[in-house]
Amino acid sequence: MVFSFGLLTAAGITAGGLYLSFSDRIGEAAGQGRQLSTTVEEPLLTGASDNSTGREDMIEGVLPSVVGITTSAAEGTGSGWYMGSGVIVTDNGYIITNQHVVGDGEGDIIVTLHSGATRNAKRIWGDSTLDLAVIKIDGERYTPAPLGDSEALRVGESVVAIGNPLSMQFERTVTAGIVSALNRTITLDNGGVTGYMEDLIQTDASINPGNSGGPLLNSDGEVVGINTVKVSDAEGMGFAVPINICQPVIERIKNLGGFETPYIGLYAYTSEAARYMKNVSGFSRGLYVIQLDAAGPAFKAGLRYGDVIVYADGREVESMLSLRRQLFTHQPGDTMTVSFLRDDILRELRITVAKKES
Repeated sequence: MVFSFGLLTAAGITAGGLYLSFSDRIGEAAGQGRQLSTTVEEPLLTGASDNSTGREDMIEGVLPSVVGITTSAAEGTGSGWYMGSGVIVTDNGYIITNQHVVGDGEGDIIVTLHSGATRNAKRIWGDSTLDLAVIKIDGERYTPAPLGDSEALRVGESVVAIGNPLSMQFERTVTAGIVSALNRTITLDNGGVTGYMEDLIQTDASINPGNSGGPLLNSDGEVVGINTVKVSDAEGMGFAVPINICQPVIERIKNLGGFETPYIGLYAYTSEAARYMKNVSGFSRGLYVIQLDAAGPAFKAGLRYGDVIVYADGREVESMLSLRRQLFTHQPGDTMTVSFLRDDILRELRITVAKKES
């Protein structure tokens, strides 16, 4: 299958630059038009009613929070202007979008508001592994979208995607669908470097070029995901990053004005993914470690390939999302306690969290 990211250039549609490996040290972002491979299954076919009471009012309430984003230097795509979407999450102008929409922030970032007014923005934080970024515009009294709980989503639940497909001529286009599947892992081939996006929300709500960074809403009008990628050679297979991973980022940025991404240097599969991807069985919970940064904190602390992480700081971990969410409650220099199985023995170690280098 071929994936395309919902990023639009002035010259046409491009996959956009996105680096999704477990460590930024092992590769560079994919270039324009790079094809991506995946092992995603076909969407689950299930019915859902679209007759949600008050859906029109809900959508009208969220539309002022959805913005257009134009940047002169989207990551990995060379020169030119690129268009995407974003969603305002605080009344003083913090906006969540995709990393591949705003890149490293060195170019101009222009935000188009619901009123048609434009604002210059600056990049506050970004993580290419998650394909998430936070930007900031000056001003106050913006309309923030409410954030929901992505872990409460159920397959078959109605969702709505909002974004700016193709151009600002079609700004704030609304598409409806259902949650087709949860906790999807897709494998990406970025120029010979294997990367992953995991714990994604799969939806059949249309996600088109220009939708990147726009919100995926539940039936209560709450943001439960940030739209990021679609399968270009299949119908109705789009994906969004769960919003819960961004909750601790937003809270710290609101309180401190910035966020230093904590880093321990590992990637792990769930039991289901381990069986499918690596033919590994014998465990029913936790995360099977498949990649370690040899210079990273987890390896230095004693974690090894094949260990099964069960708890982080005493909290059960069932996915990389839950592990990252717990990690994101720490700051660089903090200590994180990890409990893991090795040779069927539950062991524990303490990892000193590092700062992820950009």
